[in-house]
Amino acid sequence: MPPRPRMCIATTKPISAWYERTSLLPVAAVRHHSSTSAASASTSSSSSSSSSSSSSSSSSTLTSLTGTSSLGSEPSSSTSDHTALLSTKAKAQARIARVDSTSLSKVSPFLTDSFGRKHDYLRISLTEKCNLRCTYCMPESGVKLLPRDDLLTTDEIERTAKIFVANGVTKIRLTGGEPTVRKDLIDVVTRLGRLPLDSLGMTSNGISLKRRLPQLVEAGLTHLNLSLDTLDPFKYELMTRRRGFSAVMESLQVARGLASQGLKTKINVVVIRGLNDDEVPHFVELIKDMDITVRFIEYMPFEGQYKGARLRLKGSSSAIDSPSLRPDNRWSTTKLVPSAQLVAKLQTIHPTLEKLIDPHSDTTRSWRVPGYRGKVGFISSMSDHFCGECSRLRIGADGRVKVCLFGPPVLSLRPLLRSPETTDQDLMESVGRTVWGKKFAHNGLGGAEGISENGKMGPMVGIVFNPNWLRPQRPRQPLSTRLPLHLLARSTLYAPRLGTRLFSYSVRSNHAEDDSKPVDTLTHIDSRTGKASMVSVSFKAITLRSATAVGRIRLNEQAWSLIDFGSTSTDQVDRSSPPTMRTKKGDVLTIAHLAGLMATKQTSNLIPLCHPLLLSNIKLTLEPHSESTSIQISCRVECEGKTGVEMEALMGCQVALLTVWDMCKAVAGRDMVIEGLMVVEKSGGRSGDWKREA
Repeated sequence: MPPRPRMCIATTKPISAWYERTSLLPVAAVRHHSSTSAASASTSSSSSSSSSSSSSSSSSTLTSLTGTSSLGSEPSSSTSDHTALLSTKAKAQARIARVDSTSLSKVSPFLTDSFGRKHDYLRISLTEKCNLRCTYCMPESGVKLLPRDDLLTTDEIERTAKIFVANGVTKIRLTGGEPTVRKDLIDVVTRLGRLPLDSLGMTSNGISLKRRLPQLVEAGLTHLNLSLDTLDPFKYELMTRRRGFSAVMESLQVARGLASQGLKTKINVVVIRGLNDDEVPHFVELIKDMDITVRFIEYMPFEGQYKGARLRLKGSSSAIDSPSLRPDNRWSTTKLVPSAQLVAKLQTIHPTLEKLIDPHSDTTRSWRVPGYRGKVGFISSMSDHFCGECSRLRIGADGRVKVCLFGPPVLSLRPLLRSPETTDQDLMESVGRTVWGKKFAHNGLGGAEGISENGKMGPMVGIVFNPNWLRPQRPRQPLSTRLPLHLLARSTLYAPRLGTRLFSYSVRSNHAEDDSKPVDTLTHIDSRTGKASMVSVSFKAITLRSATAVGRIRLNEQAWSLIDFGSTSTDQVDRSSPPTMRTKKGDVLTIAHLAGLMATKQTSNLIPLCHPLLLSNIKLTLEPHSESTSIQISCRVECEGKTGVEMEALMGCQVALLTVWDMCKAVAGRDMVIEGLMVVEKSGGRSGDWKREA
């Protein structure tokens, strides 16, 4: 069989030719306004002087959207207006086409998920350290840090960024912890600043930023997000458990001074009811004379930060379950202030508050107060469904990839980056399978309502790494897949995550599916409605799992005599010589063998509440026993996933048995018996390994 064509990342064209730097608003905004604004400007140019200010406003809006000069400067004749309108439309259409061809189409299929979302925004955590102890983010005692060798080096960060940029990423943001804690921060920014990016940003608390910011901007930093939750120095110390308010304000002033060099600054404010929600109007006053954006972020359910120790993810064999541990931050709806309430509050203070057009895939809903230089933004991650256009991927300081802020890491790049055998293509194939498995919203929790019910979100730092994520990859063949062809490994080496389940349809977190102990309820029945419900595996760890099922079919002497097994060995059929079959329908054992393999891969299509699963190995054997004129069939299935493969093993075994029945029913239909179908061995998962006799 000729080798399957592989998708290559490398190209003969320079990366810079793939992207054309542009600061456009979203395509939809240009389409919507290119004609309406132009028409408004054309009408205004011939109206009375009392409407000149309106004409100027429309013209400036058009200029910002299309990059053309104001129509108000054109001659007022109808011919000139018509010519200008056509020219403006043509330019707008050209810019739309340019965006369509440069922004989205150049995103690699590896960075496109099953919903068609193209991920061109990468967030890289540089460190898990932080010099603050914000009450909603980190315990007062801090977190036990990972060994230095577990963190990505500067070279590894640069290589990762280059690979992602080559596949369509145009925006990178550096996060932490606190990025300024990293000693080689300027070197990192310098290296990433050489890449063909539209934006290179950083999120910082501003404590140690003031003196380094000019160097960072010179190195290529274009965007800065400052975390500042209060304008009260005393409250700042209460919320962060550290002093430093004045240092943050000084960093803000330095950032304002660097605006002339292209630095764009935003202030991030996490709003907590009863603590700082009364300061929202004061933050808005900041933008009256500052050309910055203040963004109000809904309080989110960070989880995993425990006093005195780190929390292990579910499924980790080294989990700490000491009763002395207590969470330092537990989310509750009483602390949440929905963005809609904040907008309504500001509208009572500023009745002319205007909604702005938001860029494509932006999670911020932007508003403007007429006469104010800056803008106001709202990130309604809890009360609003804004995941439909998500374009973000996150890489932790130790190389773990999160495809969703509300979910755990699902892939580790570190072992791939440090393996001399891993090519850029290998790495992107692993990333591609991970991105393809991304759920539509909130990691499959069912939207804001599901988050409210479960009330937690996996953090990026402070969690012990699950060794199952680093399980060595073994050579294997892609026996079963629902992935697009470009996501299939081009060889049997480096085919990680072939066992990752891609879909979970339950909107609840069914903890009964934790099979560490017997349960007395049916986990596939929703206890609230009594209806069938798919069990959620969102929070289960990815482990190596296997299951073996066996079954037997008894034949009569006539049917048995018609099958020449080709060998007296009772070992697996594929080790014996090709048998000669004399039944009317042909090769009994070979057809049964193939049928079992095919059925194993179709289990989720036949069992309604069974999760789709990518299998890494299927071993199906048929053993003839002449003394009982029976054939015993065994099916062993392996995968790396979040739930077991018992159903797949049973399905493969059963269908192989049924195929033998179908092939022999003409001569043994009344005498055949299928018996002893059961799972005899299972490994992986929290319930551990077990085995029984058939």
